[in-house]
Amino acid sequence: MSEPLRLGIAGLGTVGVGVVKIIRQKTALLTARTGRDVTISAVCARSRSKDRGVALTGYAWEDDPVRLATRDDVDVFVELMGGEDGPAKAATEAALNAGKDVITANKALLAHHGQALAELAEANGAALRFEAAVAGGIPVVKALTEGLAGNDVTRVMGVMNGTCNYILTRMEDAGLTYDEAFAEADGLGYLEADPNLDVGGIDAGHKLALLASIAFGTQVAFDAVDLQGIGSVTIEDIRTAADLGYKIKLLGVCQLTGRGLEQRMTPCLVPAISPLGQLTGGTNMVVLEGDHVGQIVLRGAGAGEGPTASAVMSDVIDLARGTRVSTFGVPAASLVPAKPAKSVTPAAYYLRLQLLDKPGALAKVAQVLGEAAISIDRMRQTAHDDAATAPVLIVTHRAAPADLEQALTGIAQLDVVEGTPVALRIEQP
Repeated sequence: MSEPLRLGIAGLGTVGVGVVKIIRQKTALLTARTGRDVTISAVCARSRSKDRGVALTGYAWEDDPVRLATRDDVDVFVELMGGEDGPAKAATEAALNAGKDVITANKALLAHHGQALAELAEANGAALRFEAAVAGGIPVVKALTEGLAGNDVTRVMGVMNGTCNYILTRMEDAGLTYDEAFAEADGLGYLEADPNLDVGGIDAGHKLALLASIAFGTQVAFDAVDLQGIGSVTIEDIRTAADLGYKIKLLGVCQLTGRGLEQRMTPCLVPAISPLGQLTGGTNMVVLEGDHVGQIVLRGAGAGEGPTASAVMSDVIDLARGTRVSTFGVPAASLVPAKPAKSVTPAAYYLRLQLLDKPGALAKVAQVLGEAAISIDRMRQTAHDDAATAPVLIVTHRAAPADLEQALTGIAQLDVVEGTPVALRIEQP
């Protein structure tokens, strides 16, 4: 039997504890599947005295993650601390410089420094793996780098933040306002310390940028992701979408065209009968489209101790078996800079406006839409208590995104419109 694969784990939060549990509970299974023992040499966390519900006896303790990353008895540094800079970045760089393999669940670190870290890994003959950084327990990184390696990927799409999906689902199922559903999610511990990472679309945008790099052979370009969170979605939007046969999801879409790389993470309407429309709670779903395989739908738990630790262990097992794949599926030097591009694909749109309750107000909106070459498919004025304004909901026929932007600019300038119009794309999976 080969020598044991020795891990150093930095970060003993939910995911780190989950990894320790799997290694302790599945010792025989891991050995049978890899042909060698998988062991933990040392760990690192902010507190030694905290009760984490799992025995840590037998493991050396380091207070400094950089020291852990460079220990002689550590073959693989497992970074589960989080944060795009600081100790996580320093320790990851130290491990790679020492020629040690790294496994991370840190999407923010890779979204901002992925290219440099991939180059550093290859320069030192090390592997950098991150299955757990995207979509929890769903093996989407492996699907793209290995299972679909014989395909030209044409589009990646999905719901990649379980917290946002939980909030939107609870708004519909329980009739909660956004603020009420947000408070409920916060009380359950679903939100990041900075909630905007979740509800602002940033967390999901990090994941989308990583998948785009693998799918299209481009350098990670998180700064080019078109981001819009779910804070503007109201219970009225949820109900109206349902009446129209749609669900509202924070949906990520990326595709490479002749104009460049399109990446957007925005609230969209999707058909209620589609796989994405039927996705509820904290579950994630990623849809991959390839020229030979067609469409593949991956669905599963997007976060949590078990699912995310399972993803970490998939990388551990690959390294124990000697399976080594470039960080983003191809050598880092071959990744090309992404040329950002806005979508030009026409789509129908859902619009919500707050109009002053005056004669001719709606005619002014229709005129602006017409001047932008946008026609109205359906329109509804909902009941309202405010005698001064009236909420109006419009579904357009298919329109070019640039035409919609022109129309929204014009509508916002009308003297009969109060507040900022809300526009949601209707996406057909």
